[in-house]
Amino acid sequence: MEIDFLPTLPSLLARPGAPLIHRDLSWLQFNDRVLAEARQATNPLLERVKFLAISGSNLDEFFMIRFGSLSRAAQTDASPQGHLRKIRDNVLETVAKFGAKQLEAYDLLTSELELEGVRLARQPSPEDPIYAVGQRIFDEQILPKLAPPEEFAVAKVGMLENLQIGAVFPNPAPNPAPNLVPNVAPNSAPNSGAPATLGGSPWFRIPKTLPQIFLAWDADAKQAVFFCLDDLLALYLGKAFRLASAPAFLKLTRDGDFTVDLEEEDTESIPDVVRTGLGTRDKGRPMRLQYAGDASGTLLNQCAQNLKLESGQILPAPGSLCLSGLWTVVNQTPDEIAAKPGLRYPITKPGIPARLTQRDRIFAEIARQDLLMHHPYDSFDGFVNWIQAACEDPNVERIEQTVYRMDALSAVMAALKSAAQAGKRVGVIIELRARFDELNNLSLADELRKAGVEVAFGFGKLKLHAKVALVTRLEPDGPDAGQRKLYTHLSTGNYNAHTARTYTDLAILTAHPEIGSDARLFFDSVWEGAVPTAFKQLVPAPTKLHKLLLQLIQAETAAARAGRVARVVAKVNALVDPVVIDALYEASRAGVRVDLIVRGACSLIPGVKGLSDNIRVVSVVDRFLEHSRIYFFGDSKQLYLSSADWMPRNFFSRLEIAFPVQDPRLRRYIEEIVIPAYLADTVKARELTPQGTWKKRGMTQVRGALGGTAESVFGKKPVRSQWLFQELAVRGYKGTPLE
Repeated sequence: MEIDFLPTLPSLLARPGAPLIHRDLSWLQFNDRVLAEARQATNPLLERVKFLAISGSNLDEFFMIRFGSLSRAAQTDASPQGHLRKIRDNVLETVAKFGAKQLEAYDLLTSELELEGVRLARQPSPEDPIYAVGQRIFDEQILPKLAPPEEFAVAKVGMLENLQIGAVFPNPAPNPAPNLVPNVAPNSAPNSGAPATLGGSPWFRIPKTLPQIFLAWDADAKQAVFFCLDDLLALYLGKAFRLASAPAFLKLTRDGDFTVDLEEEDTESIPDVVRTGLGTRDKGRPMRLQYAGDASGTLLNQCAQNLKLESGQILPAPGSLCLSGLWTVVNQTPDEIAAKPGLRYPITKPGIPARLTQRDRIFAEIARQDLLMHHPYDSFDGFVNWIQAACEDPNVERIEQTVYRMDALSAVMAALKSAAQAGKRVGVIIELRARFDELNNLSLADELRKAGVEVAFGFGKLKLHAKVALVTRLEPDGPDAGQRKLYTHLSTGNYNAHTARTYTDLAILTAHPEIGSDARLFFDSVWEGAVPTAFKQLVPAPTKLHKLLLQLIQAETAAARAGRVARVVAKVNALVDPVVIDALYEASRAGVRVDLIVRGACSLIPGVKGLSDNIRVVSVVDRFLEHSRIYFFGDSKQLYLSSADWMPRNFFSRLEIAFPVQDPRLRRYIEEIVIPAYLADTVKARELTPQGTWKKRGMTQVRGALGGTAESVFGKKPVRSQWLFQELAVRGYKGTPLE
């Protein structure tokens, strides 16, 4: 349908007159909410640095993945208005303004860090004692790894790999004469065979293997000193080669998206196919050129022409070309400084649910009652204990698990390898195409196979995104003695101990026979290279999930029209599927109350009269990355958790699973505590307005929208949902259905 919108909205719309915000513009708004946390003075200082680093890496990935897709669509846009070209221009304008915000945050944080004994040494003078420290780092850790310089030509900028830095000295005035053999001791320079002179400007391609940030300890000042790679190069590279001019730095971002169809490939050749695809990531079409230092307009114009980039794709560095590397400052600031009040959050150790602490009792506990884990408030070690118990239990016959993103040093994988080497049947299905984790997953597959684990991969065009583990156990005693019992773990997030400490996810351990038989069918199908279907409880994509969601939304719509209280709640990372959004608009018009908790991109526009009056959209950006997915339908009493966002790729291009929450205790906890907490958050939640902007929320507004629920559940104090969940876990969920 088409509808008249307020004047501020058309520039955001995916199509003229259509009630959909373009997903890329909405995603850029999300990244702005991330950066806002870097500017939020109430956050610990190192936490703010973390958010600045995330905003940088997010934008890198945006240009590698999303901008290429948008550019291709804009080039083929045949509409008279050229709307997609306008969207692309809007994106570039938004990114340019965002870079200015990043620079402002970078300047602010570096000054505040120095007051706390953490110095980011950007351009120290030779009289500053830190200058000599930087010189030593450059001489010992950078210069030996540099290849000999080449004579610069604009075409050589196009030879940079993805996210690689190049340095050019455009006017190499002698000092007194350029020396292209480094001016250091011979044993520290691998390029002593470099030519003594070059006719043109020297050009250096900086190895991507070099760290983005270097740490030193200033004992005299008792401060941690960090140097960005580009700052070190600006200070010492010209000096090392006796070049008097200042360098210009160029960093190229390429289209890093690639697809690998495994349909016709046999299992043995799949890793090679994926490795071949990976090789294209560093050679993709140029998407963005960032610059720093003495980069003239003439140089940048020549680069733009050579790389076929528009002026909006040539962007200044927001303080540094190494912004995403600021994670090093967060992680490596010495504890004696980081422990000072206000620098980082107090370290908390999440507890293991009591029923998962004794390995010899774990299976009996799960058989007795389903178990919910809420990460990171509940430790991922609970899942590890279950897997280790399965590996050690002589009654367990078979262990199977999917892997999408797994930490490199995984206790889970170590246990599975040991079990396989001991003769137990172990199988792991790995998705090798998990973006940016391909190499880790290839290495993991090799390790598992060497240990005797049966390994399979995703197939066809579908990425395996479902998170499921299954244990088959021959019960030694009790009412099921002598029978094979299936124990299933289903999760909204990855089996990754590292991200389980920083992402919020929900997982269930159950011995429910129908869920177990569905999980058995899932693994049997995937082992055979078939898309699983005919489940009794689980809902798979691409075959059924989209259709079921539409049916459930339509059922709530019918209930509202029949005069019953109807409600839809969805918590997802992204909501961009137009068919689902149309169904939600129709539900709103029928009187269904729709609450959407969307971390990132949201194409739906709430609060538009006659279209979405009954829809509210909130987004929570806080210490932990919101990653859990929840679908709740009030009249039909359906509650699902899932690995799937509400996006076409999840519905049609990935193998996903949504799983029902059947235990009444677990249902009540999610319905009465988890969902209301997000909707009542007045500290870190922002709400999407009918104008397509995001705003903070007031206590009165939230309480009125919740109809008093927030006050009855959470009291009269401001609610910060993540802190509430952490407090509940520390208290052992006292006073909740999980107690």
